[in-house]
Amino acid sequence: MLQRSKKSGQAYFPPRPFFPGDPSQEVEWFQASGKATLLSYVINNRPPPGFEGPVGLCVVKLAEGPTMLTNITDCEQTPEALILDMALELAPHTVNEEVTLPLFRPAKGG
Repeated sequence: MLQRSKKSGQAYFPPRPFFPGDPSQEVEWFQASGKATLLSYVINNRPPPGFEGPVGLCVVKLAEGPTMLTNITDCEQTPEALILDMALELAPHTVNEEVTLPLFRPAKGG
């Protein structure tokens, strides 16, 4: 789910109770496509406790326009595998009943 301005239709992230471009505009939630492209990344070979390394910290551009920081799963965390502009699809990771993280994986056929 993403938020957007009701007036302009422009999507934004992270969520907040107002549109960042004009706080007077009304906002609404909508179902995102789950599609994105890889803009940039850094590979952390010394991951924090609880993670197995290496871990790619990735910036992705959602099909709707906003960018976000995430991880890519089902993919080697190497420069050879993390190709810039590669097509991605949402791969939600359930942490518990209240928290689901929006991770991504390489898109099928992409």
